[in-house]
Amino acid sequence: QVQLVESGGGSVQAGGSLRLSCAASGLSYRNLCMAWFRQAPGKEREGVAGIDTLGNTIYADSVKGRFTISQDNAKNTLYLQMNNLKPEDTAMYYCAAALFSPVVRARLLYEGLYNYWGQGTQVTVSS
Repeated sequence: QVQLVESGGGSVQAGGSLRLSCAASGLSYRNLCMAWFRQAPGKEREGVAGIDTLGNTIYADSVKGRFTISQDNAKNTLYLQMNNLKPEDTAMYYCAAALFSPVVRARLLYEGLYNYWGQGTQVTVSS
């Protein structure tokens, strides 16, 4: 059974940092594309950062230069380092895993690509 479990969310002030983790069981990150998505109240879920099987990454414009996605294949864990957080980053953050790589890297931020999802971890940034 595939399971993704996020952790690391919390409440911080603007300018602060958090590191989210996503631990997987039942599958290996080594052969998967992975991504972080977020959903704020009243808004649609959006792709934040994605990484393919070659380690290539892509970021939403709103987080470029502030967020970094990475993974530790030995630990089967995905990370999202979030620096210089802003109130608009407040959302539920989800990790996702895709069985197939997209032809176009930009599709890594397309939620329809993903087969498995975690339950989410809340990030709240106060001004």
